[in-house]
Amino acid sequence: MSGPPETRPPLTPAQRDLVRLEVRGPIAVITNNRPEKHNAMSDEMDRRLFEVLAEVHAMPELRAIVWRGEGASFSSGRDTGQIGLRTEDISDLEFIERGHRPTQMFLTMPCPIVCALKGWVIGGAFERALLCDLRVATRDARMMLPEVVHGVIPDSGGVARLFQMAGHGLAADLALTGRVLGAEEAHAHGVVSRLVDSEEELDAVTMGMAETIAAAPAFTVKMARRTLFHLGVPEVQRSIADEALQQSMVFASDDYAERKAAAAEERAPRYRRR
Repeated sequence: MSGPPETRPPLTPAQRDLVRLEVRGPIAVITNNRPEKHNAMSDEMDRRLFEVLAEVHAMPELRAIVWRGEGASFSSGRDTGQIGLRTEDISDLEFIERGHRPTQMFLTMPCPIVCALKGWVIGGAFERALLCDLRVATRDARMMLPEVVHGVIPDSGGVARLFQMAGHGLAADLALTGRVLGAEEAHAHGVVSRLVDSEEELDAVTMGMAETIAAAPAFTVKMARRTLFHLGVPEVQRSIADEALQQSMVFASDDYAERKAAAAEERAPRYRRR
């Protein structure tokens, strides 16, 4: 599905600074740069991230990517101040699928992405990190998929990736309860590959991993990632397609409307399971 044409104006210089790109020889460093909001993803920040992903996607000389965040957190997820502000005359399904198309660049990037996780890693930001190749976390990092608590579902492939990494038990626990997953537990389940003690060590270790990957024979790395891709990515892509339809159904459901009405009226919701 091609979706509606892009009609939004170009980002301003300040908006473009919300996600920074630095190329250090064969390594690109992508930085979430809204530290005063714990890198909560606004519409403008999302757009800039997708611009950066498209830019690095088209750099054949790159050998590795580091994705990190300024300030205390990698990203606290969606900017809640912008929830419900969409005014475009498009369907929920078109809106979700439009976001899914650039999100899948995480899966198709021509070189590995190493994520540096710290502080809060919530919702869609956690899902996107799960789509990357490797994750390193500080011991105080806290991860969540809180969508169901807010009446919606995770819809960016993160549940499928968690299912692959840790099995049904952890995936169901996080997706159905929205509880916090600490870094130590995440490491025990293989959700993160390595733990570090400080932000300084986090940057040093993730950059060191990127340098090691970049120094290896390029074709060998490509073939190793091809094996990993075929083992896991098709199932994640199928899940993303399913989630677009399921989230659209959630948005149109009586229960979702009841949740919003109950919150506005400060009363307990009366769900009808439809």
